[in-house]
Amino acid sequence: MDSPLSPQKKKVLIIEDEGDMCLLLNIILQDEDHQVDHAKNLHSATQYLQTEKPEIVLLDNKLPDGFGVDFIQVVKKLSPSSGIIMLTGYDPSAGDVALENGADLFLTKPFTREQVTTAVNSLLNKEKSLA
Repeated sequence: MDSPLSPQKKKVLIIEDEGDMCLLLNIILQDEDHQVDHAKNLHSATQYLQTEKPEIVLLDNKLPDGFGVDFIQVVKKLSPSSGIIMLTGYDPSAGDVALENGADLFLTKPFTREQVTTAVNSLLNKEKSLA
């Protein structure tokens, strides 16, 4: 039985304000045996990142207190080793801006379970190859 700090469990932060989307991502990621934490806005995410360093950040673009594309630099500053996957359902062209601002990958909603797991695993494998 794995403890919460088991080395196999990779920490993933979901920054998303829509409850249904959080639940969906949580189910997908917990099935992959990741430790999943949530923030519903950029303020909460900033507080979280001041003490925690997740391997992956899933970042929605449209949040109650700002835009994810503008928050990418904050993630990079507070947790430089975190991989960032930008999510949006409103403006697919935000992908270019997100990647220019430092996001590693971009997913447009709606996405499939396979797209999420492939994106997360590719960033985790990239992290292993750099170690």
